[in-house]
Amino acid sequence: MLSSRMRTAAANVFSGIAIGLTADVAIAAWGVNLQPPVSPIGHDILELHNLILLICLIIFVVVFSFMFYSLYAHRKSKGHEAAQFTHSTKAEVVWTVIPFLILVGMAIPSTATLIKMEDTSKADLTVKITGYQWKWQYEYLDHGVGFYSTLSTPRAQIEGIAPKGEHYLLEVDKPLVIPTNKKVRFLLTANDVIHAWWIPQFGIKKDAIPGYINEMWTLVETPGTYRGQCAELCGRDHGFMPIVVEAKSPAEFDAWLASQKQGQAKDTVDAAKVWSKDELLAHGEKVYANCVACHGTDGKGVPGAFPAIAGSLVATGPVAAHVGVVMDGKTGTAMQAFKNQLSDLDIAAVVTYQRNALGNNTGDIVQPTQVSSVR
Repeated sequence: MLSSRMRTAAANVFSGIAIGLTADVAIAAWGVNLQPPVSPIGHDILELHNLILLICLIIFVVVFSFMFYSLYAHRKSKGHEAAQFTHSTKAEVVWTVIPFLILVGMAIPSTATLIKMEDTSKADLTVKITGYQWKWQYEYLDHGVGFYSTLSTPRAQIEGIAPKGEHYLLEVDKPLVIPTNKKVRFLLTANDVIHAWWIPQFGIKKDAIPGYINEMWTLVETPGTYRGQCAELCGRDHGFMPIVVEAKSPAEFDAWLASQKQGQAKDTVDAAKVWSKDELLAHGEKVYANCVACHGTDGKGVPGAFPAIAGSLVATGPVAAHVGVVMDGKTGTAMQAFKNQLSDLDIAAVVTYQRNALGNNTGDIVQPTQVSSVR
């Protein structure tokens, strides 16, 4: 049995041969193997990948060696005459038994890895992940902490006005934080359409399906920041819902968790405060990032697809109706309900912002207590 190091080396050589057929630029831009794994499942998948690739390399060498030898040794110029027979029982048995044994040999480690991937028992932490168009919600079910994670790449970079950053389209405002060397169980679902949560270095990817709960797990061995993406076509901004996970030591994770609980307590206090118009506008501008995908940075929307906020009957009409649309969405349209996604303060601020910016100037102010009363 070949060692894992030998299998890895062989896989890299075979991949290198394939990539070597392309331009030098491609060789410089792409690696020759999977991303370095940081979890037990990731390591198993890489080992399995290298083993299967090595088997494919051996089959390639054996088959093409026989083929080229036959072409050379039995060529017409040597006067070779073809054998006259209709079938060979021995040949049929050989080309049936050998592939069967190869497939069985590949199935044993594959099945062991698949069984290990599905074992979510004895988890140290459970996180519920819900996919939305186009963001992720994370809930730490054992600790009462939750938040939404949204793309934070500036619109100027997306629209080509500013140079693209190092982590273009792979950066978020609030990453998922998990402890290292702890088994973390993920429960996946979706609120609207099918999404898929995928972190290559963890070796995990699974669909998030509305009305259904999927499970998977990971155990990250090395602290760091790991990035992934939604891997299921989920609509217009599918490419704008990245995943960022920060793996911290258990002590650092506990400190982060405590800070999140304090922050949520502060949010409760802030919701009871009377906010000035300027404070609401400043906060509302940040919250409006949730609306940019459909309504645009200037509030003019996309003609024929998404309505404008500038001068709209909703943003200049009755305040209660405006708050209701933001909270409950609008049936039959792309306008989703934000009452479970945004806090009372967030909704109050973004409604105030929409009514006093983006070409509107109603002078209306909405306080968090008003939104709370609607709930």
